[in-house]
Amino acid sequence: MNKEQILKTAQSWTQAPFDESTVTRTLALITANNDEFQESFYKDLEFGTGGMRGVMGVGTNRINKYTLGKNTQGLSQYLNKQFPDEQVKVAIAYDCRHNSKELAQVVANVFSANGIHVYLFPDLRPTPLLSYTVKAKDCHAGIVLTASHNPPEYNGYKVYWQDGGQLVPPQDKEILDLIGSLEFADVNFNGDDQLIELLTDADDNVFIDDSIKAGKIAGDVDRSQLKIVFTSLHGTSITLIPETLKRAGYTNVHIVEEQAVPNGDFPTVKSPNPEEPEALKMAVDLANEIDADMVIGTDPDSDRLGIAVRDTDGNMKLLNGNQTMVAMTDFLLKQSDIKAMKDPFIGSTIVSTPMMHDLAHAYDVECKEGLTGFKWIAKMIKDHPQQHFIGGGEESFGYMVGDFVRDKDAVTACLLACEMYAFAKSNSSTVYQELIKLYLKYGVYQEKLVSLVKKGISGAAEIKQMMIDLRENPPKQIGGQDVIIVEDYAASTRENKHLNKTETLDIPKSNVLIFYLADGSKIAARPSGTEPKIKFYISVKTALDKVENYTLIQTQLEDKIKGILASFDI
Repeated sequence: MNKEQILKTAQSWTQAPFDESTVTRTLALITANNDEFQESFYKDLEFGTGGMRGVMGVGTNRINKYTLGKNTQGLSQYLNKQFPDEQVKVAIAYDCRHNSKELAQVVANVFSANGIHVYLFPDLRPTPLLSYTVKAKDCHAGIVLTASHNPPEYNGYKVYWQDGGQLVPPQDKEILDLIGSLEFADVNFNGDDQLIELLTDADDNVFIDDSIKAGKIAGDVDRSQLKIVFTSLHGTSITLIPETLKRAGYTNVHIVEEQAVPNGDFPTVKSPNPEEPEALKMAVDLANEIDADMVIGTDPDSDRLGIAVRDTDGNMKLLNGNQTMVAMTDFLLKQSDIKAMKDPFIGSTIVSTPMMHDLAHAYDVECKEGLTGFKWIAKMIKDHPQQHFIGGGEESFGYMVGDFVRDKDAVTACLLACEMYAFAKSNSSTVYQELIKLYLKYGVYQEKLVSLVKKGISGAAEIKQMMIDLRENPPKQIGGQDVIIVEDYAASTRENKHLNKTETLDIPKSNVLIFYLADGSKIAARPSGTEPKIKFYISVKTALDKVENYTLIQTQLEDKIKGILASFDI
């Protein structure tokens, strides 16, 4: 939009159907005519990798009752059209963020105003429980109000389909087209209380039971001997994870009390992101104080987890998402009766570690690879019902055990992580030592994610231009190594430079570029679907001849990563 169009859009928010508070705040923004005003109205808030996320406030590019109401009105009409002879049912959950409970009620009202039966959680609950409930209650769709690990000013809206997975094609485009055809005046906010049913603790308990069935796989080990420090980082996992671990036999769990109370301000951390070592500092400090074996931390909506374990020197070390994924997948494969399964497979994503393919080959299972986001792993399960899904993950600290939940699930994954460590400890080992054994067998894969934050209108334009430049002028060398293959997921092409051959990628289109180097290194570039960032995913590899050389190899690979980053002026 140009400035005149932005002003015209904003002025429409100063009259009916918008309420008095919205009108007042909109008029203040128009008067200020600053960057906040421009960014609030210059576009409609978009759906990305993890649904729709944005800053809360007034405007078409903000999270508020009207933008969410319009989405819900469109989804309601779509559902009623798709299932004309059924009582349509949806489930709604929300996390600890500011306004989440109020916005969840708004969404429930719009659904019920359109004749849809709503199962609403009475208080904050983890995202995986929403996915589970969609299936358990035979719902047609589900909504969770969350912005995951984004800053406190954000909130979001994730949409789930009948299988418990997030929206994927073709439903996503069909629903978005319908939403785009609506006006804000079309939204029916007049809820029908008769159609809104509050869920109870019994619904939590069946989920916990099934989580234990899926994640408690280590056999006869003394779980009480594993000393665990757990932090919910002010989020929803405090409602289920401690109880799940307790029922599974983990009685030596120490909670970081300063971070145990849900709080949308996340007062003790800069970012409630378990990927960041700083976010787990209080937990690590407690672990060192009490000599704990491991630390587990989850993000605000409890779908991702970070794990810190003792290294060979006894120091707490945060595993990255790829390390956690391969360690848990290897353990899961070891404990599974693969021969009894029909066409078993594991799942991963195109920006995650290639080591998942090594594991699949070693255990004679398939490794399916999809775009970033667990909705694509859920789609793998839905599209291949004749195959047995064992587990899978992605580099961004998400993991899914089995298919009873169709999204990344920190509740069951936390239990699996504890099982993995309890089993190792019962065999006089540690998770870290078991990980190094994997590197001895498959080679050391070392990965690094670098995110460049580019906020606002200018930032979005800069990210767009960076991707254009990489496509129009792709590097011939990166870090001193020849680029031998370029995959462009927007164009669906795989170009082999050495063979001068181009193939078609059989995967949905996405704004992702991946460069493969002559030495086996892999670099992916993609704009984030949930934050104002462009992300670079780097994976390098070399052989490891003995455990004692692991630290040296790490240093060598880190130097290689630095050379790659220098090629991108990062």
